[in-house]
Amino acid sequence: MVKVAYLGGETSPEESRRLPWQESVLVDAYVGKDYSSAQEQMEDDMKTYYSQNSTVSLAQSLGVGQLVAVHAEEDAWLRARIISLEDNRIKVCYVDHGFSEYVESSSVYKLQKQFQLLPFQAAKCRLAGLEVFCDDPVLVKTVELQTCSKILAVEILEKSDTPLLVLYDTSGEDDVNINATCLKALYDKSLELHLQVDALYTNVRVTSVFSDGSLYCQVPSKGLSRLSEVSQKLEDYFHYKQTSECHVSLPFCGKICLFPSKGKWARVEIRIIHTRRALDVQFMDTGTVATVKVSELREIPAQFLREVIAIPPQAVKCCLADLPPYTGMWTPDAVLWLRDTVMNCPAFSMKVVKQDGSKGTAHIYLFAPEKFPDVDRSVNQQIKNADLWKHQKDVFLSVTPSGISSTKVAGDAVSALRVTGGRLEKSLSDPGREPGSAGSTTDTPPPLPSLKTGELMDVYVSVACHPGHFIVQPWKELHNLEALMEEMILYYSRAEEKPVNVEKNKLYAAKIENQWYRVIIKGILRNGFLSVYELDYGKHEFVSVEKVQPLMDAFRKLPFQAITAQLAGVKSQQWSEEASIVFRNLVEKKPLVAQIESVHESTNSWDRKIVTFLVDTSLPDTDLWIHDFVSQSLVEF
Repeated sequence: MVKVAYLGGETSPEESRRLPWQESVLVDAYVGKDYSSAQEQMEDDMKTYYSQNSTVSLAQSLGVGQLVAVHAEEDAWLRARIISLEDNRIKVCYVDHGFSEYVESSSVYKLQKQFQLLPFQAAKCRLAGLEVFCDDPVLVKTVELQTCSKILAVEILEKSDTPLLVLYDTSGEDDVNINATCLKALYDKSLELHLQVDALYTNVRVTSVFSDGSLYCQVPSKGLSRLSEVSQKLEDYFHYKQTSECHVSLPFCGKICLFPSKGKWARVEIRIIHTRRALDVQFMDTGTVATVKVSELREIPAQFLREVIAIPPQAVKCCLADLPPYTGMWTPDAVLWLRDTVMNCPAFSMKVVKQDGSKGTAHIYLFAPEKFPDVDRSVNQQIKNADLWKHQKDVFLSVTPSGISSTKVAGDAVSALRVTGGRLEKSLSDPGREPGSAGSTTDTPPPLPSLKTGELMDVYVSVACHPGHFIVQPWKELHNLEALMEEMILYYSRAEEKPVNVEKNKLYAAKIENQWYRVIIKGILRNGFLSVYELDYGKHEFVSVEKVQPLMDAFRKLPFQAITAQLAGVKSQQWSEEASIVFRNLVEKKPLVAQIESVHESTNSWDRKIVTFLVDTSLPDTDLWIHDFVSQSLVEF
């Protein structure tokens, strides 16, 4: 965590508000017992020392770059570096707070050695995505309001003398990406669309439908016209320039870039980064969420950056009035009916009945053009009257791959597009490598090679409950597992949906915290949730039936990687919480060496169990046998 002191370079806080924001600089103070608390203690010690030794510690000879102690306002004693000398006035930069000011020479003292041990607590930084707009006064003011004197979480994208950062405000219910929030200050207010309650709108296009029944609409507006003009400029530019020169080299959450969609370049915002190759984006002007390859994204050309960023998103989030999510849950049948109805019609008419400012959602009635404005003939009433609201037991949305040629992908469709938020703008980034049929539920992957007593094996401990139960993965296969996970993310994010039954003890793919895992269903619960076991990581999870998909043939080639294990060299017992915590801290999420003592085979590879010693070989002088440490800990407990 960091505390943002102020914006600016080597100026006082007051000066920094009047000067251009050079290099998008932020000055941060680190927060924590080893940082902010240590700084406070040091400054208290300085105050005590210099108040008792003021004459002895006066600085005799001063030079630019010298570290000194300064008696500042409010009787504070601060560490500083001399920037310039002008007669009796000295300009200093406070190295723990980041701002500069002029002080009298009588306020400058020699910095004693005991106060030079703590690293400087202020660091000059850059905010990713905002560097180009450092001279924009509106942006500077917004960053100041969003950051100054706040404690924020920081993601370091690039380590250098001036690190590149993304800041997050984690004080509320949802984390707020400060970089992305500040970028919105550059929107052209004249292009923003403000829907009016009771107003009627025509020629509305529905661009996305989500599984909770919410949808995104495009309404004819000045902003949409401006977007069309800028899009044409981009098309003309890329027509004569190799797009490969504009690859995104450093993706980060909140970054706005371009993605090929339906033969044009669409604006997208990066939302989630899964791996080095795969990430989630949201199309700013349709609302659709997609999982795409990093290699498919392009930087916005510098000469068009300001006008591309200035256009507010042209997709308006809506929900059908008098229907879920505010009145209940949507069934898969209801979602599919709505998608088929609204995504196949080029234009609708729309009446706004309510604005929910807290959620940024407009409650609307939607009409086919010939049925406007008769509420009884609205889409709302049609779907309410349809027999679509009875939840079916053990039914969930599945995926069926679409088979389009790569030629059509390039010209007509979004590559690797997720169904979340609308009908699939179909594509497969590499149709020749498409996974097998959705109907396969019997073929299991080959087992891992036979394990032998006395064998040494490099492992990674993915889960550690206690010495009697933990999960290891073969170290040499981890890169293959990572590649499989990437392919699963890309595949399961680009297919159409249809209802499919789930069965206990069958293999599936399940989406858990934005990742896709190979799982076996252990139980089907009455509340629409499933109990699943992650076959590569050894975790038990509860997931919604809507998050489970068939496991394609291509994802059944790699052996399941989770091996259930028990620690050798210690007696089996009921492990205390204290012993479990000690063991977990020793081994979980760490690479170790396993020396197998015995193997207990089973018909199902995921039920196989080993009893093994674990050795930590990372220490410089000795190897740590985990069972020895656990045994010693048990004696202490």
